[in-house]
Amino acid sequence: MRGLAWTLAVLILLLQYPLWVGKGSWLRVWELEREISAQKTANQALEARNIQLAAEARDLHAGYDALEERARFELGMVRTREVFFHVMESASPHTTEIVRP
Repeated sequence: MRGLAWTLAVLILLLQYPLWVGKGSWLRVWELEREISAQKTANQALEARNIQLAAEARDLHAGYDALEERARFELGMVRTREVFFHVMESASPHTTEIVRP
């Protein structure tokens, strides 16, 4: 009877091994759930970025205001018959320098 009990205990332990350590184990499931959670967070950040880029693309296609703003700030462009003043701050608060392109 004692040998049968030991045999059954060993069989139970052998059946439990794949559950805890094997290929489809609980540890692997927990690791995959953690990876899925991290990927969902990354996807949400990318989705917010895509929404922002889509809104910017709509603005650029829809009107000239966004296009003009981009040309002014990113490319330094000015309109014809328009004068650009660049004010440089110096150490003294009373002195300003005006530069014409």
